[in-house]
Amino acid sequence: MSHLLVGLLICGVCFPLSKIATHERLIRWWSGRLLTIFQVQLKFIDDSEGTAVSRALIVSNHVSWLDIFVMNTQQPCYFVAKSDIRSWPIIGWLSQKAGTIFLERGKQREVRRIYEGLVHQIHAGKRIAFFPEGTTAAQGSVLPFHANLFEAAIEAQVPVEPFSIRYLDASGKLHSAVDFIGEMTIVESMQAIFGGGKITAELRQLRSISTVDAHRREIAQAARVAVAHSLSIEIKA
Repeated sequence: MSHLLVGLLICGVCFPLSKIATHERLIRWWSGRLLTIFQVQLKFIDDSEGTAVSRALIVSNHVSWLDIFVMNTQQPCYFVAKSDIRSWPIIGWLSQKAGTIFLERGKQREVRRIYEGLVHQIHAGKRIAFFPEGTTAAQGSVLPFHANLFEAAIEAQVPVEPFSIRYLDASGKLHSAVDFIGEMTIVESMQAIFGGGKITAELRQLRSISTVDAHRREIAQAARVAVAHSLSIEIKA
């Protein structure tokens, strides 16, 4: 609880008085400390083969609410997230203050508004990230990637930079305590993680995907295939 209070203090007092570079340092520190509290150790693997660039649209598979903090520990991002996260106690407010972009599901006009904002923010040099599955999925699977927001990368003329995330137990097997699916609440998820023992969060950066002369559906599928392959999951191409 004390760490959440520190987060409230940082967002409410420090952010309004500091520059973006300071925001990012504080987000990286706070996220790393949160992982430590939940006994999560980060293992970062760079499989980008030199294709990573400073401006890109970042995507990843989605397992848990922890994913955001795992990625922010490595490199702070501005995330697009479903709007109901905003109503989560404390974490919703913290996410909003950290620059999370909330998206209403099933509203095409809302998607268009968000998409145009993403293009502007990418041009401004912000690292924009989203989870194209649209929801969390149990480990061992990667749901189809929704293509709409990939249009922002095409319009901004930047590549898509995919990441994959998985959580392992002490024996190197998928750690089921982290799965955040079904009707599980955020409190139930936290309790499961606390009681699950040590966890290794494996964050893998993959080869960037060019958006030149490409359709958003092609890019979305290429990203899904790349992520699934890095997790040793077979899907239909």
